[in-house]
Amino acid sequence: MSQIVNGLILGSLIGLIALGYTMVYGIIQLINFAHGEVFMVGAYGAVGTATFVLPTAVTTQWWFLLPIMIVIGALVSMVVAILMERFAYRPLRNAPRLAPLITALGVSVALQEAVRVFYPEATAAIPFPSIFIPGALVLPIGDGVPIQYSGILIVVVALVLAFALNTFVEQTRLGRAMRATAQDRDVARLMGINPDRVIVLTFALGGALAGVAGVLYGNFYNFINIDMGFQNGIFAFTAAVLGGIGNIRGAVVGGLAIGLIKSLAGQYLPGGGAYDYVWIFVVLIAVLVFRPQGFFGETERVRA
Repeated sequence: MSQIVNGLILGSLIGLIALGYTMVYGIIQLINFAHGEVFMVGAYGAVGTATFVLPTAVTTQWWFLLPIMIVIGALVSMVVAILMERFAYRPLRNAPRLAPLITALGVSVALQEAVRVFYPEATAAIPFPSIFIPGALVLPIGDGVPIQYSGILIVVVALVLAFALNTFVEQTRLGRAMRATAQDRDVARLMGINPDRVIVLTFALGGALAGVAGVLYGNFYNFINIDMGFQNGIFAFTAAVLGGIGNIRGAVVGGLAIGLIKSLAGQYLPGGGAYDYVWIFVVLIAVLVFRPQGFFGETERVRA
């Protein structure tokens, strides 16, 4: 049971990151490989603010510090995502698809190196500020399965934000503009929608979600490092593809699936924990072979 609980926590975190991938791809069909680094930068921005800016009276009160760090992490990641879109991706919007893809890889490396150079001791894992949420919830199963409240927070925040994002896209005017831009950018422009503004909004929302995920990651694991973006970014991209890239519900379900596969594969499948990453991509390949559009994706129709 504890493996299932850990899988749900990890899967919720991955699903939260995957929302950024699926939103950007749904609007401009760009695989933003730098999104994992946006997640990482948000965590470092929050830690740097807590370490060098906030007074000790604030940092010693977890119930006050954690919301502040979540907001700061979201803002830092949002700003980075907006700048990335404006200066790296927008000039290449009408270029062949290979150019933005290579640019995304370059932006990913640039963000890693920027953090490595400018953040003290970033070459090694650094401890996350002590935000200890006291106690644990014990499930009355077997001898009792304890779940740290920091893990419960990840699951609750991920599901709430995914539901809020889906509601925003489905029911608001800006959400309808996003869906119209995703379907046909030129027609949307003729209908009075500014595609550039919609795309910036998409990057901003995806960046904010990644920043929140970065702070929750550090709070749960008690450390962050500059490699966390690459590894979790690959998992999140895999989750988006598995669930049906471009579909919000698919990103969440794909993240949960990957979290459960990683946790349960190490316990029950051949090879143990040494092969948990292998089983994730075995499942991905199997799904893509039999259902290339993913769990919730729609088959693309080629126009005549």
